[in-house]
Amino acid sequence: RPLFRKWILMLFLGTCLLYGARMAMPICVVPMSEKFHWSKIDSGLVLGGFFWGYFFTQVLGGHASDRIGGERMVFIAAASWGLITAATPLLASLGAHILALMTFSRFLMGLTQGVFFPSLVSLCSQRVSEGERGLLMSTMHGGCHLGTLLAGGMGSLMLDWYGWESIFYAIGSLSGVWALVIWQFFLTGTVVPKQMDSAKQAVLPSRTLWWKLCKEPSIWAMVFAHTCLTSTTYTLLSWLPTYFKETFPDAKGWVYNMVPWLCAIPLAVGGGYVSDVLINKGYSVALVRKLMQRQTFSMGTSSIFIMLLVGPTRCSSAVAYVSAAMGLFSFTSGGVSVNVQDLAPSCAGALYGFMNTVGALMGVLVVSLSGYLIEVTQTWSNVFAVITLINTTGLGVFLIFGDARRIDLEDNSRAEL
Repeated sequence: RPLFRKWILMLFLGTCLLYGARMAMPICVVPMSEKFHWSKIDSGLVLGGFFWGYFFTQVLGGHASDRIGGERMVFIAAASWGLITAATPLLASLGAHILALMTFSRFLMGLTQGVFFPSLVSLCSQRVSEGERGLLMSTMHGGCHLGTLLAGGMGSLMLDWYGWESIFYAIGSLSGVWALVIWQFFLTGTVVPKQMDSAKQAVLPSRTLWWKLCKEPSIWAMVFAHTCLTSTTYTLLSWLPTYFKETFPDAKGWVYNMVPWLCAIPLAVGGGYVSDVLINKGYSVALVRKLMQRQTFSMGTSSIFIMLLVGPTRCSSAVAYVSAAMGLFSFTSGGVSVNVQDLAPSCAGALYGFMNTVGALMGVLVVSLSGYLIEVTQTWSNVFAVITLINTTGLGVFLIFGDARRIDLEDNSRAEL
């Protein structure tokens, strides 16, 4: 228990820095596009470069974590993305082929960050009991929102005071320090977290297991819903700073860069807590996972608030709608995001990596498509409409075909956790 508390605190800080580094470019893309004379299509290419790298290392990182431990892989990932973030302004100062270099920098960022969440899911499925996974994953989602909040708030101030380069230097340095702390205090000792007994049960051989997973509707429903959710979330994270900057030029940057994530943090942690309470009270795991995704929470109600952005709106209303949408998105930490640990905990890292791979590829397409739509139509309404359509389609598929019964056991029994 004391070791669990230390790890959950460190992983919370790690996801905070992960999203801080990820948001550095979306926050800085407006002043960078002015300095380097980028069009919306150019900005979309730079922002989308992250997702091209992000989907390459998902399965590999998850598979490695299932074999050697997720705790080691998160250290490697943090050290790498910290170095790349700090080096981004140096690449921009080379003076030639700036667009290509920045796109390549985002590609490398995606490569290194693609390892983190599959490693986290692998660590969670092997070390954490079923009744506590929702809380751990929701706490990590809270770290994501806090990182976005700090990057938006402090980043806006640093952008005004010290220039866009300072944001990359600060977040890169902090990520490196976090990696050193993980190495010094968690990976150099002899204390190893105890594996859960459920993770030690006999499972199907590798080839048989993956073949069976490919034939399960619940697996594909989970993958499809996760793909829709992550692609819409990535698009909002990438383009919202530009949307507010251009639509409400007189608004304070710290307002729309901080308020949505400040509202999302308690909702993120609360969603995981509620899901764990319901499971421990005896409710069906499948019912709880679907409830976290349904109209009351993640993908359903959030789509309503996104659609409200389609028409004319005031800045205060837009901030409120975005805050509600991002807060409700975070309830997926008790739904699709943890469902992979219900279905196949023995290969959760690799399977989650596959989910994130497909999600990242979809993210590339939707982020780039959004830039094209904005450039051609000169309006944001089509972007929000496309996001809503994708989101609700994923929700419908998960509600119909989703499940939470374990399917990787050797005796072919479908034991419900």
